[in-house]
Amino acid sequence: MTPGAIDQALTAPPAALGKRLLDLSENQWFDRKSFRIEPRKLAESLVGFANADGGTIAIGLSRGEVEGVGSNDRHLNSLMQAAVDFTEPTVVTNARLYECIREDGQPDHLLIIEVPPGSSVHTTSRDDAFLRIGDENHKLSFTQRRELFYDKSQSTFEAERTEASLDDVDRSLLDSYANVLEATEPERLLVARGLAADDRLTVAGLLLFGRHPERMLPSAQVRVCRFQGTHRGSGSRQNLIGDARIEGPIPHLLQEARDQVRKWQPTRRALGASGRFEDIGLVPEDAWLEGIVNAVVHRSYSVQGDHIHVDIYDDRIVIESPGRFPGLVDTSNPLEITRFARNPRIARVCTDLRITQELGEGIRRIFDEMRQAGLSDPLYHQTSGSVQLTLSGEPVERRITEQLPALQQRILTALREVDSMSTGEIADAVSVARPTALRHLGELRNAGYIEWVGKSTRDPRASWRIPH
Repeated sequence: MTPGAIDQALTAPPAALGKRLLDLSENQWFDRKSFRIEPRKLAESLVGFANADGGTIAIGLSRGEVEGVGSNDRHLNSLMQAAVDFTEPTVVTNARLYECIREDGQPDHLLIIEVPPGSSVHTTSRDDAFLRIGDENHKLSFTQRRELFYDKSQSTFEAERTEASLDDVDRSLLDSYANVLEATEPERLLVARGLAADDRLTVAGLLLFGRHPERMLPSAQVRVCRFQGTHRGSGSRQNLIGDARIEGPIPHLLQEARDQVRKWQPTRRALGASGRFEDIGLVPEDAWLEGIVNAVVHRSYSVQGDHIHVDIYDDRIVIESPGRFPGLVDTSNPLEITRFARNPRIARVCTDLRITQELGEGIRRIFDEMRQAGLSDPLYHQTSGSVQLTLSGEPVERRITEQLPALQQRILTALREVDSMSTGEIADAVSVARPTALRHLGELRNAGYIEWVGKSTRDPRASWRIPH
């Protein structure tokens, strides 16, 4: 579910509003609460959203039913005042009552609280800091809180107002975004998303929808370089054979960067969609594209003087972006990184446009794609001012499997491209007779490279696969 789905649900008529909100999944930007929740407990969610990417809390929904807020005005007021009474510094909120119909058919209201991303680290009145991660509010340790403070000091840059006016907006791009959210007033949508203020675009608005964001932010570009060989030469040994600088609003920039990398990426012989061996990218496209998207969405735009680098070699793709990892980070274990969006407004729009997956999934997706292709795990390296991601085309088992007969290497290559294959499909893929394929498959199974999956030796659905 994207953040835009919440906006669409809130446009529903009273009779449908409750059900629409109950149908939504609780996630990074959305939470449901019973009207019985105590204000002090509600404050934890307010803090969690403010410390992360902002979000929406719907109060008056409980156990799959629309309960409404009833007539207890005193408790309703205490919930609307929870940010003032129980958060420090006070979390900015926008609380509104929406008409609804309860389960018993009686008219009532739901309390909808909008929480924008905070510009500082917020805590509860008991000095507990929370961070919204997925559908939960995680309490932070002292060290995590300190890291969050460091990141928050940079995250406010995207909210700063620029000199670009609404006339500098790419109208077709903005109209497309408004259509996705079914919004009738695109300019008001910019303001609601924190992308414009006082008829001026914010940094986030300029990067997302400005016609030429690079004129005010010269470093807002992606430079794609193709090097011949596996190392970067210099002087007389210069081996740069392709250099492209890509600029423009983020949706266009990402499209052009993808097209350029596709054109220059190294290739390998592997089983293609046609069922025949053909040249395909050495590194899975979903892996390097996710790496570029993460770099563009989460880089530190306040760091001027450098841009995102995508360096392509014969054996790998290296992506480097300005700014340290946005998050509570243990780089020795990237899969356990606690997600925090340095640019929550940019991240939210990109999720609305389905440019990104559910936030926090990017790193896991890169690992999954590389492992599925039988390649080495992604390598993250953090310097004092940047994050570098290396995606190697070196198969994990290459040093071992290169000792195998050529036909068995081709069988393993074929199996890495799909989840499983029958004996006949493998024989066709490597162009040998079925008995020959079966003999080599047996040898590979005995060596532990592959496994056979079936209910019996005559199972027509039996298949071969590389163990997970």
